[in-house]
This record gives sequence, C-alpha cells and structure tokens, in this order.
Amino acid sequence: MVVLHQYDYLFAIGTIFAFGDAWGIGANDVANSWATSVSARSVTYFQAMCIASVMELAGTIGVGARVADTIRTKIVKVDEFADSPGVLMLGMVCTVVASSSWLIFATKIGFPVSTTHTVLGGVLGMGIAAVGANGISWVGKGTGTELINSGVVSVFMAWIIAPCLSGIFSAILFTVTKYLVHLRKDPVKWAFFLIPFYFGMTASLLTTLLLTKGGTIKSNLSDAGTSGVIVGVGVGVALLVAIFWLPWLWRVVVKGDWQLNYFHVLQGPLLLKRGEVPPPPDNHVGIINYYEGHLTQEELDAKRAAQGGGSTGDDLEIAPVTETNASGETKTDGEKTETAVDEAPKPAAAPRNPNPVRKPLVGPKPVGSNFSPKVIFWWFKWLLFRGVDLDIVAMQKGKQDFLAGDLEQAHAGAKHYDNNVEHMYSYLQVMTAATASFTHGANDAANAVGPYATVYQIWASGVVPSQGADIPLWILGFLGAAIVIGLWTYGYKIMTNLGNRITLISPSRGFSMELGSAITIIMATRFGLPISTTQCITGGTVGVGLCNGDWRTINWRMVAWIYFGWFVTVPVAGILSGCLMGIILNAPRWGLP
Repeated sequence: MVVLHQYDYLFAIGTIFAFGDAWGIGANDVANSWATSVSARSVTYFQAMCIASVMELAGTIGVGARVADTIRTKIVKVDEFADSPGVLMLGMVCTVVASSSWLIFATKIGFPVSTTHTVLGGVLGMGIAAVGANGISWVGKGTGTELINSGVVSVFMAWIIAPCLSGIFSAILFTVTKYLVHLRKDPVKWAFFLIPFYFGMTASLLTTLLLTKGGTIKSNLSDAGTSGVIVGVGVGVALLVAIFWLPWLWRVVVKGDWQLNYFHVLQGPLLLKRGEVPPPPDNHVGIINYYEGHLTQEELDAKRAAQGGGSTGDDLEIAPVTETNASGETKTDGEKTETAVDEAPKPAAAPRNPNPVRKPLVGPKPVGSNFSPKVIFWWFKWLLFRGVDLDIVAMQKGKQDFLAGDLEQAHAGAKHYDNNVEHMYSYLQVMTAATASFTHGANDAANAVGPYATVYQIWASGVVPSQGADIPLWILGFLGAAIVIGLWTYGYKIMTNLGNRITLISPSRGFSMELGSAITIIMATRFGLPISTTQCITGGTVGVGLCNGDWRTINWRMVAWIYFGWFVTVPVAGILSGCLMGIILNAPRWGLP
C-alpha cells in the first residue's frame, strides 16, 4: 500500500535516475572485473559479456543487500529525518541524479572512476545540505577500531586499505606462481600441481561470501559448520579438477590432442588411455600466443634501432612484422617467449582457438528508410552490441595519447613465460574473473540499490526505513538488469583504459590480479565496507606489475589518472547533489513572500 502518493513524481524521477546510476555502474565499473581477462586474451569480449551478465545478476540478487544497508543508513544519520521522511526521500533522489550524471559523463570521456565514491559523494552532499555537517556519521561509535569501521571514515580508509591489500594479495599469488611454476625446469608439470589448489581456493572464497555475507537466503550454520562447509567445498572442487580436468588438460597441452572437445572432460582418467595423436588438419588453429604483439626488450631494441632509434614511443605505433617458418606458418615478431631455462618448445595445440574469428554481430547498416524494420533492428543491435565487435586488445595498444606513455617499453620489461603454462592459467583466469564479477554484483550494486531502496520504502510506507530493513527482491533484479545493460552497451569504453594500458597482462598475471582483488572485495563485503572495485583491481595490477622487478613496467601515468579520479569524484558528486538538494529545499514557494 502506497502512503505518500503526493510524492509519486519523486518516485518516478528516482526510478529513472536509479536505472541510469546502475547503467553507469555497469558501463564504468564492471570492466574492472573483465579488463584483465580480455587483455590477456583468456576470453573474448563477447564471452566476457555473457559470463559477466550471469555473475553480476547472481551477485546482486543473491547477496547484494548488506552493503546497500551501509550506503543508505550508515553515512547520514537517518534519525534526523524521522519527522520528515519525505525530505530523506528527496535527498536520495538528488543522490541518484548526481551520481548517475557524473558516472555517465565520466564513462563518456573514458574516465574509470569509483562508483562507490560517486554515490558516497552524493549522499554526503545531500546530507550536509539537509541537516548540516553534524548530521553526517563521520566516524563510528565506540573506541579503537570501532571508530573507523563505519561512517564516512570507513570509506576514506578504504582508499588506502583496498588498493594496498589487493596489491599485497595479488603480488603474493603471482610470486608463488612465478617461483613454483614459471622459473622451474619444467613449468608445465609444476602448473599441474598448483592448478587444483587454486581452483579449490577460489571455490572456497565464493562459498565464504555466500555463507557469511547473508542475502536473500540466510545460513543457520554454526561457526564450525560454516568453516567445515567452506573447507569441504574447496577440497571437493580441487578433487574434481584433479580427477576430471587435469587429464583433459594434459592431453591438450602435453600431447597436443586436437581431437578433444570440452565435453570430453567428463571422461576424466579414461582420457589417459587414448592413443597417439594423429597429425592435425591444415586449417587447425592451436594454442594462441598470449604474448602476440608484445615485444621482448631485445626485440624492441632491435626494432627501434632499425627504425633510427631515439623514439620515446609516446607517438610511435609499430606495426607487427611477420615472418614465415619452414612449415609455411606465419609468426608475429612478438610471439617469442622467454623461459627460465633453455629447453625444447612444447606442443602447441588446443581443441579450438579461444579467440576465433567471429562474424560481426552488428555488421554494416542496411540500405533503406531509417524507419524501416531492418534499419531499426540494426540500430538496436548497434546500441547493444557495438562494443562486442571491437578488438579491445588492439585498441589498448593502438590508442596513443598522453596517458599511454611508452607502452611498448613498459611491456618489454615484463618477461614472457612459457605459453603453454599461460594457456593453462587462462582457464583459471576465467573462473577468477567470474568470481570477481559475482563479488562486484554483491558489493557495488549497493551504490544504486541503497538510495533507491530508501526512496521506494519511504514512498510506500511513509516512514524512514530502519537499519537492516529488507530490500525488495524486484529492486535488486531491476537494478541488476540495468548494470548488465550498461555493461553490454558501453562497457568497452572503460575497458580500453585498463588492462594492458597499465602493465603487460598475461593469463597467469591476470589470474593473480583478479583473485587478489576478489579476496579483498570479499573481505570488505563481509564487513559491510563499501570499497571500490576500481581500487582493488588497480592495486592488484600494480602489485603484480612490481613483481617484474622493474617499476618501469607499470604505466604510472594511467595509475595516477585513476587515483586522481578517486579524489575528484567525491567532491564533484557531493557538490552536484548538495546544490540540487539545497536549491529545492530553499526555493521560493508559490504564494509565499
């Protein structure tokens, strides 16, 4: 039953701009979860969009309510509005108007800002305009760590904690991979030992989020029971991977069995009894080169010397040079890999090319009237799928501007490891990217859900919602769908500024970045701390980049640009929301002096 019918127009405006806010989150923020996977060529952009759609919706609807409660009740003292719930409703409408406006503008100019800080700035601005600075929960209640684990200070602390923790976790993960796998005499063999552990670890992290965060389904398990389920799921997944996945991977990578398909995984150990592999057909495409187009330092020095030298690379775009080997196959000059030991190359064959040449979804505009069905349908495809047909990796490399710097030099400082090992890690990277996408839906959907849920609940009940009030499932679904639409229609814009534009991404590096980021996000979500996924993936990328042993392998210009966005977002969104709230509250009324 709706109580405040006189504010129907506010609810309508809030609905429109909340959708725009969620659309901006999808367009600007979801790229954080998938930019590394697309940049590493572990998945295509189209594959990333499909998986992200499922995982974002699952995270939003399944467990996306706790951080929303932080946004809507723990920043502004909602008790101040107990006698005037309509004012709080107006304030949250101003918040989503300011937040969506800034997000859409930032996405348009390719600025990867923090959506968490955007909505925080909006809530702060409207709160100060409505009840003054004293009505803001700047710090938590209590003493010690209780002072910084809630209120505005908790979000500002996240600016430091999130990228640092994510960088540390990611660096540790890649260091383990580097010394236990990449630098060993037989890195493929050692990768087989480590992969089940990583799969089990990732599964345990997701289980931790589902059991401890809460959401639409509550867990009644004791602490001991919860721990047992988390460990049990991790061990179970690791065993399933070892029994079924590893035999398939061994046949593909070590034996070069091109006849296998993905459904053959179900045969498990029986695959080990397969006979010798026949020669592949002429049109067969094996394991792609994950370092294609990225030159080693020696190759880059030789190329620049041949071109006259002295170029900084700021305005240099080097076309790849191809050569033909004895079998008639062409090879790009950046395809050589650098391994820790001098050994014979491994077989390079896979059941199919992970990045096949795909027919464009949009295609050329058909001839005819702009109002004809076929042209209208083409415009619909263009709006939804135009990013899918773009080559994100090529755009990252070819986009020469001040923020790019000398990307070729930065990439040349990163070692090229065994390509077969990178192929094995590409499957892990898909799982960690999906996990990061799920945690993003669980954490960052709150940026749109929190304010809009307050608008709806005040409109429907006439009272200020209490902390912990249930959020209707339809709100989670509605805004989760808006996030997915934003991802499909405009997610490519931000993705081109991440990934390889910060440092060289390969599957093993991207896996470490994503898992380190996911660990940080899960920890923050568990404690209801609204951190930014942009902060986490940026911190993870920098952490793994530093593991190259050379700080110059990181594009610090882009890192500084992203950090600048974190600081400018809060005041911009706050000023927009605060000015809008102040003008409306203090505007002259008809019939009054």
